[in-house]
Amino acid sequence: MIHPTAIVDPKSEIGDEVEIGPYSIVKEGAVIGQGTKVGPHVVIGEEAQIGKGCRIFQFASVGEAPQALAYKGEKTTLVMGDRNIVRECVTLNRGTVQGGGKTVIGNDNLFMAYSHVAHDCYVGNQVVLANGASLAGHIIVEDYAIIGGLVGVHQFCRIGTHAFIAGITGIVQDIPPYTLASGSRAKLFGLNLVGLKRFKFPETTVRALKKAYRIIFRSKLTLEKAIKQIQEDDIYQLPEVQYLLQFIQQSKRGITR
Repeated sequence: MIHPTAIVDPKSEIGDEVEIGPYSIVKEGAVIGQGTKVGPHVVIGEEAQIGKGCRIFQFASVGEAPQALAYKGEKTTLVMGDRNIVRECVTLNRGTVQGGGKTVIGNDNLFMAYSHVAHDCYVGNQVVLANGASLAGHIIVEDYAIIGGLVGVHQFCRIGTHAFIAGITGIVQDIPPYTLASGSRAKLFGLNLVGLKRFKFPETTVRALKKAYRIIFRSKLTLEKAIKQIQEDDIYQLPEVQYLLQFIQQSKRGITR
C-alpha cells in the first residue's frame, strides 16, 4: 500500500506487499523488495536497492548522496539486503566513485535511532549499531559485530566479526574479531565472552582464543614472535584462531591493543 501523500518516482521499482507511509519519497531508480515497510517521512535515494522484509522507520534517509567533498553528483548506489531494521532518523549514504561507487549492507541488521553509515562502507550480517553510532567512509564491519551508542569509527577502519564496542568509544584503528573494546580512544579489554557464549562457541574454541589473545596482546613478545608462537601451537588448528591471526596480519590501519 502506498499512501496517497507519498511521492514515488515512476522509474522506481516497488515489490509486492510493500508499504510506503505518508509523505515519504522514493527517488528515480530505487528498488524496494517484497514486503518491506517504509514509514512516514522517509527518503529513499536514487538507485538505492532495498531487499525484502525490511522495516524503515520515520525520518530515515536511505541511499541519499554521500557527505563527501569529492562527490560531484555521480551515479552511485546503496545496496541493502533483507530483513534489516532501520530506526528513526538513521542515515545510510550511497557510495562515491572514488570508493567503488557502492555502500553495501547485508541481512538482518539493526540500525538504532540516529546511527549513521557513510559512503563506501560494507556492513555484514546481524550487525547492531546502537543509538548515535557513526561509521565514517570506507569502513568494514564484519558479521555479528555490535557497536554501542555514540561510538565514532574513523574512516578505513575494520571491525572484526563478533567484536563488541562499548558505548562512547572512539575507534581509530582496527578492532580484532572476538574482542571487547572500550574507551575514548579504544583499548581492548579481552574477548567478547558474552557474545561468544550467546552464539554457542565451543569451550575449546573459547579457551584457544583466550590463549591466543594473551600471547598477542598481553605478553611482551613482538607481534611477529607472538604470531609465530601461536602458529607452532595446537590452538592454530582452530579456524577462529587462524582468522584472528589473518585479520591482524592484513590490517592496514594497525590493530587496537
